[in-house]
Amino acid sequence: MLQVSTIEKDFDRCLKGLEKRRIKDAESLLNDILNKDKERKSIQQNLDQILSRSNTIAKEIGILFKEGKREEADALKKESTQLKEESKKLNESMQAIEKELKNLLYNIPNIPHESVPEGNSDEDNEVIKVEDTNVPDLGENKKPHWELIEEYDIIDFELGNKVTGAGFPFYKGQGARLVRGLVNYFLDKANEAGYHEVQPPIVINEASGIGTGQLPDKEGQMYHIDETNLYLIPTAEVPITNIYRDVILDGDSLPVKHAGYTPCFRREAGSWGSHVRGLNRLHQFDKVEVVQVVKPETSYDTLDHMMAHVEEIVKSLELPYRILRLCAGDLGFTSALTYDFEVFSAGQEKWLEVSSVSNFETYQANRLKLRIKKEDGKKELAHTLNGSALALPRIMAAILENNQEANRIKMPEVLRPYLGFDSITK
Repeated sequence: MLQVSTIEKDFDRCLKGLEKRRIKDAESLLNDILNKDKERKSIQQNLDQILSRSNTIAKEIGILFKEGKREEADALKKESTQLKEESKKLNESMQAIEKELKNLLYNIPNIPHESVPEGNSDEDNEVIKVEDTNVPDLGENKKPHWELIEEYDIIDFELGNKVTGAGFPFYKGQGARLVRGLVNYFLDKANEAGYHEVQPPIVINEASGIGTGQLPDKEGQMYHIDETNLYLIPTAEVPITNIYRDVILDGDSLPVKHAGYTPCFRREAGSWGSHVRGLNRLHQFDKVEVVQVVKPETSYDTLDHMMAHVEEIVKSLELPYRILRLCAGDLGFTSALTYDFEVFSAGQEKWLEVSSVSNFETYQANRLKLRIKKEDGKKELAHTLNGSALALPRIMAAILENNQEANRIKMPEVLRPYLGFDSITK
């Protein structure tokens, strides 16, 4: 979440950023926060004065009793009791106003980086790079992946629907091995890039959801386990980043680099049509995530390095791709700047998003209370970043569609050692 001090110091920048996101009544929201903080400070000042007076009285009472001045001591004891009552009421007011202030801050998104383009939807995203020279010419007999997976019997949506429901497919035979091979390949690439592998839990508590910004913004997208108040993770970013909730890192230990594979769960309610058919959108899918915690002054260089890592993987899979800078209207709630990677899926003749790489600056760190201890002993909020490297379903869709031949589906060369086969066959 935003820091109140940031809103105070950079009010105009915060206002322009929220207006860029098309946030209604942005100026009123920011002023409400500043006014609530003034109330909080006023209450705190009164509490401090009461505490100071109470400490003074306590000392004076002891002295008066020793001197035999009982009446004066009793008078001060009476005042002390009154101060305790006032202190109790002020503490209750403080708790209430801190809760109100936090709720206001929780519902304000991150301020977009200055490079984020104007816009209201994904149609306004800025294409910054296109590598489409290897788009295959599949001819008139090309098939979308949902026909290929049925023809080669590698993924079963009907069985998944029977056992669980729509959006929970079974991967079978060479399809299951393709999933396993992609995960291992992506993890090996992360290891080569210096990421420390972790295998995190796939359920989180409420504090973790709040820490990375999934709560209270995205309850409707997450699966909730009522009995335990736990949530199925939408991405490995959440448990991995929460490793550092309430942690102070020594500056010399940075950057922190983690990679993790998990299944991911998203409700994705209310979307139907060809754009979500087959592997295009699922309720459960596999993904390798890369996460970094860095010093503020290095975070945008880090973002470039993370993008280069994702680009290298996509290139190695021999897929046409493009990179987009997301506009303000399509930017995630917690992100300051996000780049999306899309691959071209020739069977559908459309671009499919396979990765988002984001810099959250201090937004998550402020929620997490994730700080860095600098050389001078002072503390500052860290910057956090993450990226999909990569999400499997749409990568699989593009691999299947772009490499289809008459009687087989060729596998990219880099995957063959991980799969144990060169082609998917009937």
